[in-house]
Amino acid sequence: MSKSLIHQFRVTLLDVDPTVWRRIQTPAGCSFWALHVAIQDSMGWRDAHLHAFRIKKPRGRMVWEIGLPDEDDDGTLPGWLTAVADYFTEPGTVATYEYDFGDGWRHEVLLEGVLLAEPGVRYPRCLEGERACPPEDCGGPPGYEDLVGIMRDPAHAEHDALATWLARSDAARQPFDPDRFDVAAIRFDDPRKRLLKLFEQD
Repeated sequence: MSKSLIHQFRVTLLDVDPTVWRRIQTPAGCSFWALHVAIQDSMGWRDAHLHAFRIKKPRGRMVWEIGLPDEDDDGTLPGWLTAVADYFTEPGTVATYEYDFGDGWRHEVLLEGVLLAEPGVRYPRCLEGERACPPEDCGGPPGYEDLVGIMRDPAHAEHDALATWLARSDAARQPFDPDRFDVAAIRFDDPRKRLLKLFEQD
């Protein structure tokens, strides 16, 4: 596929209200691993847990799982060897992206369009979004709902302990604000370097 084409996705975190979402653009020739890294970086996750995409191939019925296969798993396709363009073939195609199987953070990944790349622009990039990514390891959507409620009530018995936990989190560079989102603060990692780090850990 031509390097002059890009995919535009809307990534929406499911099961939380109000909605947390990002609009990102990635090279159309990228792998699912590169898309995973772009989603992690744009959302604000730390890539500290397992992940998987689940999607149907065009005109197919089987739901394919794409991510990090282990030695005993012959059903998960390796994301770094699987091209996004083979599955996201036309606008409106949707995949589910799950991160952290314990907490169960599910995202809808919607292909909004296939566009011409703009001269001089580096991809991936994030165009816009709303609300902060939940803190890692907070217990999934139910735990996050409890966390937000407690942090908005200084008189709550667990408020101070939870504030201390958030302050110690690697993700907490400033006091946690669920309504905060700054597109200019997003930085994208090199997916090749991230993959090398992954294999070095194994």
